[in-house]
Amino acid sequence: MTRPSRPILVLGLTDAGVAGLPEALRERIQAAALLVGGARHLAAFPNFAGERLTISSTVDPALERLARAWEHGEAVVVLASGDPLWYGIGASLRRVLPPEALEVVPAPTAAQLAFAALAEPWHDAVLLSAHGRPLADAIAAAVAVPKAAILTDSRNTPAVIAAALLAAGLSPATRCAVCEHLGGSAQRIIRTTLAAASTQTFAALNVFVLWCGDQATKQRTPAFAPGLSDEAFSTEAGQITKREVRLLSLAELALGSGEVLWDIGAGSGSVGIEAARAQPAAHVYAVERRTQFVAHAQENMRRFPAPNLDLIHGEAPEVCDGWPDPHAIFVGGSGGHLAELIDLARRRLRLGGRLVLNLVALEHLHEVCALLPEARVSQVQISRGAPIQSMLRLEALNPVFVVVWKKREDDAKR
Repeated sequence: MTRPSRPILVLGLTDAGVAGLPEALRERIQAAALLVGGARHLAAFPNFAGERLTISSTVDPALERLARAWEHGEAVVVLASGDPLWYGIGASLRRVLPPEALEVVPAPTAAQLAFAALAEPWHDAVLLSAHGRPLADAIAAAVAVPKAAILTDSRNTPAVIAAALLAAGLSPATRCAVCEHLGGSAQRIIRTTLAAASTQTFAALNVFVLWCGDQATKQRTPAFAPGLSDEAFSTEAGQITKREVRLLSLAELALGSGEVLWDIGAGSGSVGIEAARAQPAAHVYAVERRTQFVAHAQENMRRFPAPNLDLIHGEAPEVCDGWPDPHAIFVGGSGGHLAELIDLARRRLRLGGRLVLNLVALEHLHEVCALLPEARVSQVQISRGAPIQSMLRLEALNPVFVVVWKKREDDAKR
């Protein structure tokens, strides 16, 4: 089959919009049959007479239309920010179109404009994105290098990023800069520190630049060690994973930097919160079905901020479909849906991943052992000191079964 010879023009813009575009490119835009881009990009061409297609929350409808347009030889222009091949629509276009279908004319990248505005050499910088991407990935990379630029979005704002970097162990005095509206008339450069940036609000269009310096070469310990008291958490009727069991479960989960943890049956959120705060470069996804306990978990997240923790009010395993594959799964709660959750763990856990279950009922333990005969089982019986007149006695807590299963290569083939 002979492919059309007319490629799709993929044009990068800065915040200056059409200003500075060569006349030849402006003419190609006005002569196109189809103009595709975000609402902000399309607004720069109010007199365009052809078909307009706005890219909103998902790019898939636009990709389908663009693939058809190229097949039919239509004249098409796609508008993007900066360099479309740097964390832009270029990667999505290449999923559905061959390279000969695209003519890419980039503008300077947002990072390039940021370093230019700062008069800062950037050959030694790492370029990262938290725009529609997991913040934990960007944080894990940023803290390991002397200099980085991070794309932001409406969720992962400079303040959120700064707070996460502080939680990762960087000094509050660490230098950073927020570069707003780069290349446009409203451009503004704010040189500041992580401590100050974590409490401020900035324009939506910005790049976050970070200088870790010598901190990047040092071995850092987490800013928060797990082991908060049970009384520190909001809960009801004492329904919380007790501190001693929580610490043991966190040790078995062995969450590492940049890894993903699922906390299923999060209850008041104590396990997920402690995991997220102890490993700020990881990402924790937590789900709880009971409305009153979601409220407790939200209050605990207010008391103990963890930007890398996502809490969802819903029920597993349904809500887990859109989550990234985990390195570790914690199952607390009453032990419902055990067969479904274990099947989910077998399918979704990454090779070498850990499944840790806390169970209190013998019937649930029997069910899990039948489904995971190779799992390791421990019974944890904690007694805490309590006063009795002028003496000390031991007050027993309810015993808990801690079940640990690791996904091996054989399990991955099932």
